[in-house]
Amino acid sequence: MSATFEQAGAAPTDLDAAADQAIAACGGDARETVKALIVANDFLETQLVEFGRKVSTGYACGRLPGGRERKDEADV
Repeated sequence: MSATFEQAGAAPTDLDAAADQAIAACGGDARETVKALIVANDFLETQLVEFGRKVSTGYACGRLPGGRERKDEADV
């Protein structure tokens, strides 16, 4: 996971600082921090799926799996 974070351009100290901030925001409870991060991740994944459904296949150049139905195939 750290390789992905470093590839994104952030230093490991930034990751440590972000972890410290998340733990502090949850009152110092690491278990509550993990639970909050899981909820946040689930929310972001749901948004990503919703946005993927709204993007046209032409705009995405066919890169998104399960693109929208064509107008002539849609239930109207």
